[in-house]
Amino acid sequence: MSKIEQAILLRDHTALEQLIARFNTFEQARFYIEHTGEDFQAYVDEHECFHNSLKIVLKSLQPRLKFQILFREFLPNFIFAEKQIIITLGRDGLVANTAKYAQGRPIIGINPDKQRIDGKLCPFQPEELDKLLNSLPSGVLHCEEVSLAEARLSDGQRLLAFNDLFIGPKSHTSARYQLSFQEKMENQSSSGIIVSTGVGSSGWLSSVFNMTKSINQLCGIKPSFPPLTMPWNSPDLIFVVREPFLSRASETSLTSGRITSRHHLKIVSHMPTDGIIFSDGIENDFLHFNAGAQVLISLAKEKAYLLTG
Repeated sequence: MSKIEQAILLRDHTALEQLIARFNTFEQARFYIEHTGEDFQAYVDEHECFHNSLKIVLKSLQPRLKFQILFREFLPNFIFAEKQIIITLGRDGLVANTAKYAQGRPIIGINPDKQRIDGKLCPFQPEELDKLLNSLPSGVLHCEEVSLAEARLSDGQRLLAFNDLFIGPKSHTSARYQLSFQEKMENQSSSGIIVSTGVGSSGWLSSVFNMTKSINQLCGIKPSFPPLTMPWNSPDLIFVVREPFLSRASETSLTSGRITSRHHLKIVSHMPTDGIIFSDGIENDFLHFNAGAQVLISLAKEKAYLLTG
């Protein structure tokens, strides 16, 4: 921590900024939103709250560290350097998307709007950054280690995930593939496969448990299991097949499992086109996964490090 010389400040465009980019001017954006019956002032309030938080963060950074502001869309092509710390100002998803490119550099998650953002991954308020930066030379800040998932294609391409990986179709069609796990193999047809990390077990994976609970209740079955949660540094990953379809050509006996250091998940695509692998809900940052492609899912060697206090 004492060697840090520069901060990279990650941010998103606000909803209002995106509307203005879409409609060219503030007034045209307001005209469109108000004519749909929505409250345009809510967009303005959110925008102003974010920029007030940004001013506080910049005021803390300017006398202490060199810094660079980076928008999320440039993150996949940005090369981080040594002696940098990463500060995210935005929603939890910005932390998740940043972590897989951070290459082990510490991340401070700042919540710019505590009234609208839960902030499980960005626990700090803008006003707290002063204290955090003052503590950097002493090295007393605590970093939480977070395990990442890795998807590695047979041609060497790879993709990391902070929360989860999705393997399946690009659109709402059936994914067809061969799945191999723990010396078992079967052909499947489904709406895709979710692979969750420890930190992601409270996200997309939890929705699968919610769906299962609801279906059990519909059938008069009282669920006897709690939602599956894992520590952030869990050495295991969980995979779940979404909506597996049983037919003459597809099976449903291998639809969930725990990926460990000994047991990886292998998938061979049978999709002629539109097969993809993406992570953390970012669909424009993906690997093609069409017929003949093979992917191995495992725990990544890299770790993410989030400051928690």
